[in-house]
Amino acid sequence: MDFERARFNMVEQQIRPWDVLDPQVLDLLFVIRREEFVPPAFRSIAFTDMEIPLDVGGGRSGEVMLAPKVEARLLQAAAPRAGESVLEIGTGSGYMAALLSHGAQRVLSFEIRPELAAFARDNLSRAGIRSVSVEQGNGLDAVAQGAKFNLIVLSGSVPFVPEPLLAALQPGGRLVAVVGEQPVMTAQLITRTSDSGYAAEALFDTLASPLKGFPQKERFVF
Repeated sequence: MDFERARFNMVEQQIRPWDVLDPQVLDLLFVIRREEFVPPAFRSIAFTDMEIPLDVGGGRSGEVMLAPKVEARLLQAAAPRAGESVLEIGTGSGYMAALLSHGAQRVLSFEIRPELAAFARDNLSRAGIRSVSVEQGNGLDAVAQGAKFNLIVLSGSVPFVPEPLLAALQPGGRLVAVVGEQPVMTAQLITRTSDSGYAAEALFDTLASPLKGFPQKERFVF
């Protein structure tokens, strides 16, 4: 398979037409090799416009990689900056963490499934990415301990954004997430504008698999 041609077609036919126009994001999609983060059985469809099953270790995880255009659009909205600390919840294959690491100073990524945490670590190590730490567990535990971040990215959907995640943003910090439930979900960019103030921007409608370990009863919602 001609991976370079497939990568070019992905960018030009799927991602750029979906309003991903930031040249840094587009260039990065050629640097971080998506096929190296896809389970071997699915590498032939690494660049298709679909979610890819994250079946590793001989079993079915039930988790998926987001479609390429959704990943790219979320990355464009997140816009990681030099010197920033980033929290990602839902490591999956490690691909989004790899993309985020090229803009930020460090990325702490949580994956609740141990086999996927190990898979992501292996992928990141092979790619030579050293600024990402993958922890096995629920990412909400990190903010429960009082950690603060400039950027939080949820690589999956949640019915609402829990208040502790918002409180974990530094002033001026951003959170990017797909919020809602089937059949209506919206990608959102939430910015902390003051100690108690937040501004939410609806980015685009999409669907994404739900993140495990998040509360389901609505207590705080934008």
